[in-house]
Amino acid sequence: MAEIAGDEAPTPPPPISGEVSTDPYTSIPASTGSNNPPLRTTKPGVKRLILTASVLLSFLVGLPFLLKSTEIHRSPLPSDAITGLAHRLHSAPPSFPCGLHAVFLRSVPDRSDASLTRRLEQSISAQLQLLPATSTAGNVSVSVTVESAGGCSSSSSSNVDSGWQCGTVTSADLVIGDEVFDELLHSALGSGRGDGSRVYTVVVVEVDDAEGMRVVVGKHRHAWVVGKADEVKAVSVIGKVFAKYFMNGGIEEGEAGIGKGEFMPVGSDGNVVLSFSLLNADPSDWVYDWDFEKIGERMLNPVVEALRPIAEINIESQVLYHTPKSSYSYSDDKLGGNVLSMGDIPFFVNSNEWHLDTSTSATGRSKVLQFVVYIPSARECPLYLQLPDGRLSKTNAFISPMWGGVLIWNPPDCSLDSKKTHGTRKKMSSQELMETIEIFIGQLRQLFGLKPSYLSQDMDMPTKFVVSEKGFTEWELDLLYRHHACSNLLSCLTTLESLSSLVRSLPRMIVMDEIGRQVELSLEAANLAQGNATLGISDSSAVHATRARALAEDAFFHPSIMSISYASIEHYFAIYMPFFAPVSLHVLLAAIKELKRYKAERAKYSAFLASQATSS
Repeated sequence: MAEIAGDEAPTPPPPISGEVSTDPYTSIPASTGSNNPPLRTTKPGVKRLILTASVLLSFLVGLPFLLKSTEIHRSPLPSDAITGLAHRLHSAPPSFPCGLHAVFLRSVPDRSDASLTRRLEQSISAQLQLLPATSTAGNVSVSVTVESAGGCSSSSSSNVDSGWQCGTVTSADLVIGDEVFDELLHSALGSGRGDGSRVYTVVVVEVDDAEGMRVVVGKHRHAWVVGKADEVKAVSVIGKVFAKYFMNGGIEEGEAGIGKGEFMPVGSDGNVVLSFSLLNADPSDWVYDWDFEKIGERMLNPVVEALRPIAEINIESQVLYHTPKSSYSYSDDKLGGNVLSMGDIPFFVNSNEWHLDTSTSATGRSKVLQFVVYIPSARECPLYLQLPDGRLSKTNAFISPMWGGVLIWNPPDCSLDSKKTHGTRKKMSSQELMETIEIFIGQLRQLFGLKPSYLSQDMDMPTKFVVSEKGFTEWELDLLYRHHACSNLLSCLTTLESLSSLVRSLPRMIVMDEIGRQVELSLEAANLAQGNATLGISDSSAVHATRARALAEDAFFHPSIMSISYASIEHYFAIYMPFFAPVSLHVLLAAIKELKRYKAERAKYSAFLASQATSS
């Protein structure tokens, strides 16, 4: 231990009082008993301070780059335009102005003057005020034409111009039949108004020797009343025909139908697939096929063209086998077959065995309407559908709202004592297939909210309706166009408001430029639909409203929105704070500590300079 101690360097003696150390980093100690810090004889360096500040500065400079690299792209949505559309739709719901032209073909050769037409016009206008109008009906302009052997006079107070050509139609033309007379009236009315708005015409044909009155509603936009009636009765019938059928489609108060609930069997993208299926319940009994591509599509093409303004319709067909029903039926000898009650209808469709959803045309948000022809097996054939009042259904068919319809088709050779024919292959005849398609067209009318037929409709007098080969008359199509345009506009507004609210509630939500463009195009189409509605152009308004809804749905369900889970800004900080907070905190504390040290050393050096100046 002594040797180790002897190797140690001797401790240098303390400097002599009054000498100044030549060490540049030596501080002069303060006088004994003084609280002042030791003095520094050299100027403190800034290298450590610059190095620490540069590290801190690099963090501060890199912060904007970090924020930019994690920035969320948000295309600006026209929120003000959406709010403006909502204000217009809520304050002034879409309504379609139209015209009513009443024509009186009188058998009495009296003089038709302006006072008579003006009085009739005022009476009809007053009658319309007393009748319930549909929510989509706007201002109704009324005009009157009185034609007799003494001349032809029309009211001039209204701007309604139906294109009526005086002298073209007389009461003698009624003998040619209602269908031909309907086309004769259509040619006499010409093309109507050139601005695209709808004008409906009711012709009163006075026949002196007629027993009572009868009403015939044509397949275009006109109807006629035949018989002998006074002025008050004629005005009342004109108002009822216009309000009940042309405006409301024959739907009574409290009755389900168009405008009375949700009858929109159209996909949100405006596409509809009509899927027709022929179901053989037990192929071991018999196997039926059909020539649908040749006959069915030919009959349905006019329907597809008529409904094109509100839906893009695709048609497909298939034949399925081994498709038993789920509900039970019972044998009734009085009715001569097996009976299926209305209470068992909800259980008729066998979703486990009926593989109907094989559509290749249905894409995205398209709506598929199923139309099924069910051929029962031999042991349950014939199978009848019994109505609640005990009668058998004339069509032997039923519908399921928003799903489609089912027709129970009993083969011609089936009976209660039918025997198995061991899978005999047969084909539905052309007449049988045409009758089946006609029933399906009636079911399609019901799915769209119209009546399958108006045979039971009357107005306290015999009423007849001319059937259109399109399945829908022109005045029925106008009704569909109006209601679908209004419904699609409101649906478009709801979707756009939901999208705008969603974007505002999620600041970290990505909004692609394509979404902003789709919203702008949707608003543009909605404005066009609303503008056409104010002009009474229902078909164009329906087209633009359908496009507006489809674009709004495309924007709301854009893949960039659906594929990412968005979190709040707090979650964003929680992700990055564990990576950057510890390092940043240590760099900041080091910078603060170095700055304090530099200030302290600077204060020592300043004190030394001051003491030197005092001593000299």
